[in-house]
Amino acid sequence: MASKVTISDIAQACGVSPTTVSLVLNNKPGISDETRARVFETARQLGYLPTIDPALKHRSRLTTVGVVVKTEPDLLPPANPFYSQIIAGIDDACRDMGINLLFAMLPVDRHNHPKNVPPLLENSSIDGLLLVGAFIDQTIFTLFGQQTPPIILVDGYSDTENYDMVVSDNFRAAYQAVEYLVHNGHRHIGLIGTEPDCYPSLNERRNGYLRALKENDINDQYIANFNVNRSQGEAETVQLLTENPHISALFCANDNVALGALRAARQLNRRVPEDLSVIGYDDTYLATSITPTLTTMRVDTLAMGRAAVHMLAMRVGKPDAARATFIVHPELVVRESTAPFS
Repeated sequence: MASKVTISDIAQACGVSPTTVSLVLNNKPGISDETRARVFETARQLGYLPTIDPALKHRSRLTTVGVVVKTEPDLLPPANPFYSQIIAGIDDACRDMGINLLFAMLPVDRHNHPKNVPPLLENSSIDGLLLVGAFIDQTIFTLFGQQTPPIILVDGYSDTENYDMVVSDNFRAAYQAVEYLVHNGHRHIGLIGTEPDCYPSLNERRNGYLRALKENDINDQYIANFNVNRSQGEAETVQLLTENPHISALFCANDNVALGALRAARQLNRRVPEDLSVIGYDDTYLATSITPTLTTMRVDTLAMGRAAVHMLAMRVGKPDAARATFIVHPELVVRESTAPFS
């Protein structure tokens, strides 16, 4: 039987002191990024598994958090402007509360269902998990069995009622965005992005669009269906606008899709906002880095990350408390990409 890998083993392999290795593995400051990366990689190669004092197994205080973020093909979580801000909020709250943070990526399919389970989910040293951006089915619950740690879903959903959640009010925000366009005189409004079987947060935005049209006695629906994880929708928007040239405004499923819509408008020589108003969703850095700047629904993703850590701390301290959902309410930010219908 192979001997257990120790901190001293990692230190010797890396050429650093055991103290340095301990600081890195416990997510403490004062270590260079290069050294930190080298220690983590060496620990992984050696098969190091963190352990905790058995006396602390039943502690009620949150000391170590595992963060598992969905990853799509060709796009790592730090490159996703929405999830990178959630991660920043989680990190900020953990620093304030003196909580150690462990991180892993969760590959998902086109519907954001996990394709496999990262080893972090079997790490006995974590007190709880934050699962970001994925749809969690019974598979993960079955994996843990009776040893399931507290789990908070952040912009995540489940087909069970076993989890606390931190989400944004997607339905109401989409309704508000379309209502804004209607109040500015637009009657032919397109929805760019989403599919009938899309991820719950996107489906809620789709339903908010449809409800806003219905309650304003607008019967015409114009929807460019596609998976927003696989396309920005430029070609789909070109097709929608070509087939329906009377469309005067577009509500886009997120800011990234709105960029595709702006490119489609330029391709068709449709001026924004003079000929076509465009609204995005999320208010990522993309919204102010383009011309014209993007009207969008702002989601406080930093607050979502911070709230998730506090909710997890509550769940660890009071495991029998009623399940809870923390809802962040987006707000409309008006910029240059929208104008009254002319």
